[in-house]
Amino acid sequence: MKIHTLSTPPYDTECERATFSYLMSIMAVFAGLPIPIINLLATLIFYFGNKKSTTFVKWHCTQALVSQAFLFCFNSISFWWTIDVIFGDATITDPYIAYILLIFMLNTAEIIITMITMHHVRKGKHVKWFLFGEITDKLIPFNK
Repeated sequence: MKIHTLSTPPYDTECERATFSYLMSIMAVFAGLPIPIINLLATLIFYFGNKKSTTFVKWHCTQALVSQAFLFCFNSISFWWTIDVIFGDATITDPYIAYILLIFMLNTAEIIITMITMHHVRKGKHVKWFLFGEITDKLIPFNK
């Protein structure tokens, strides 16, 4: 994670909306914990709601969306694997337990990083996540 101080700080309302994009992803995780699509849909709706906003807000909405899309893939596998364990023929195996632990660690790390990001973005700083920041830069160029 890289934190940049901007030469021209964004307005307070921009910081607030950019922060809400991350807050939305955390709230969706807790509200729709067992169903991964809810997290992605909530972030996607917030993204489309701010698509015509300033670059600062769009950039952070996009980074939140990209990170949720990444987690969606992993969380979906764990969801359907668990459904198969509960209702299907699958059993709890070492690979299943290892994958569930990986999912737990990924989601926990994402929540912690999101909370740190919210803190800095609310203060008008530009926070770029490892990997997701680079992808977001390709989608929404942002001059600091």
